[in-house]
Amino acid sequence: MAERAEVVFVDGVRTPFGRAGEKGMYWNTRADDLVVKAIIGLMERNPGVPGERVDDVAIAATTQTGDQGLTLGRTAALLAGLPKSVPGFAIDRMCAGAMTAVTMMGASIGFGAYDLAIAGGVEHMGRHPMGSGVDPNPRFMSERLVGEDALIMGATAERIHDRFPAYTKERSDRYALRSQQKVAAAYAAGNIQADLIPVATRSDSGWGLATQDEAPRPETTLEGLAALRTPFRAHGRITAGNASGLNDGASACILASGQTAKELGLGVKMTMVSFAFAGVEPEVMGLGPVPSTEKALRKAGLSITDIGLFELNEAFAVQVISFLDHFGIDDDDTRVNEYGGAIAIGHPLASSGVRLMNQLARQFESHPEVRYGLTSMCIGLGQGGTVIWENPHFNTKGASR
Repeated sequence: MAERAEVVFVDGVRTPFGRAGEKGMYWNTRADDLVVKAIIGLMERNPGVPGERVDDVAIAATTQTGDQGLTLGRTAALLAGLPKSVPGFAIDRMCAGAMTAVTMMGASIGFGAYDLAIAGGVEHMGRHPMGSGVDPNPRFMSERLVGEDALIMGATAERIHDRFPAYTKERSDRYALRSQQKVAAAYAAGNIQADLIPVATRSDSGWGLATQDEAPRPETTLEGLAALRTPFRAHGRITAGNASGLNDGASACILASGQTAKELGLGVKMTMVSFAFAGVEPEVMGLGPVPSTEKALRKAGLSITDIGLFELNEAFAVQVISFLDHFGIDDDDTRVNEYGGAIAIGHPLASSGVRLMNQLARQFESHPEVRYGLTSMCIGLGQGGTVIWENPHFNTKGASR
């Protein structure tokens, strides 16, 4: 059997992330138009990628209905102007939709079936709130297959606090504050804007242009966070301040075989090393990244000490803390979420996986001393996903990190 092909991350982009709801900047924007805009922007900044060479387009969404339905990969490809010969499909793994699109396209390239693919995701949580229109099978409750709050993400995060008393609300708030501060610093340094595709917006006051994320609150203070209410439980620990918000946004990236990238003269930002998904108890879904990371490390023949940069999706501060604590990493370790995370930027479910990859790819450029990095996230219904990447800019003469 032939050796698997090298899988490379050529480039990734996203729209600015908006706040979900009537006051959000994308309230009058269609969900499919967001991901179409991301794909158009991606192709425009990669003129060396011939549209007809794209083997497949995988686009994820959690709530696939209305303007966020209709086999998104195919419809978005057509709307973005890709040749009609390019196929596409839709995919769903809740929060890890885009991550799964990337791993499935990456696996297809590694297997040798594809040379070039587009993967991404979209979530318009304003038009399509999480869980809208679903009808959970009554057996989940009648046979006690899951706890009654397993489908309420904030409640599952409260259960992590219950299970680990050392993860206090103060610790979560402190982590959340740092996320806001790191995002503000990354914006000031121009590290985030480079991968954003501007989107035209429409509101009662007229037309506008979204050029940056709507959710960050750089003015956040520890005192302000401490005063926020706990909506999932009286005297609880989860607040709007130490959790990701409800957001709208889309992302897309180009993956290729190493040979195809070389043939077309494409830049390589990262190389895929391994990936893994794992299941945990749905009641504590935030713990999912621990077994998925252990599995991905095992498959790569690496240990956690080999990882020099971490991009962890901040669904909840306590969820990230549980990951760091398990692997013996400090809450404020500089290798973790250098540009901040979802607590400040937002988490439009199925699109977030590529955001993590965009940020890791940019950090790889400025950290030639780092050889390996990972992107990881928790997933609703009790799952975790992890992708390990290698830095093409790694300088063997530099100090390893």
